Amino acid sequence: MIPLDQKYQSYLGGSKTMTIDGKKEKVKGYGYSCDGNEIVGYYVTTESYKVHYNLKEEFQRLEMIRKMQIVN
Repeated sequence: MIPLDQKYQSYLGGSKTMTIDGKKEKVKGYGYSCDGNEIVGYYVTTESYKVHYNLKEEFQRLEMIRKMQIVN
């Protein structure tokens, strides 16, 4: 099992950020993903995204959870 607290606790409420598509994102939370029977991976939630990983810590997909504002 991947120890998420050890891996991401320092990102919560701190100055550490994740860089996604060249933009620094503050981490808001993290947790495990399951398929209804077993844990199949984990996710990290930032200000704008939910990033999904499998149990081998390989990136799976990126969900936008907040629409980005386009500034001209």
